[in-house]
Amino acid sequence: MIPINKYIIIDTIEEEIKTDSGLLLSANDIKDFRYKKGKVVKPGTNVSDIEEGDMIYYDKMSGYTMIINDKQYTIILERDVVVVL
Repeated sequence: MIPINKYIIIDTIEEEIKTDSGLLLSANDIKDFRYKKGKVVKPGTNVSDIEEGDMIYYDKMSGYTMIINDKQYTIILERDVVVVL
């Protein structure tokens, strides 16, 4: 699979978020966060600063979900990435 132009195929990572005091946040609390974490499966043909295998944070309201080869992926645009780890 090869994403075209500025699209990026990512595998969403469900995080378990812990506060500084050690409390685990509930699923309802996590829904309020604007950004989600993901692993880049394949960057598009015109994506410059993001490489395969990079961990990223992206706007959770962006992109869409597709099933490719019986696996669910999220497809986003490069502009929706806010942090590369």
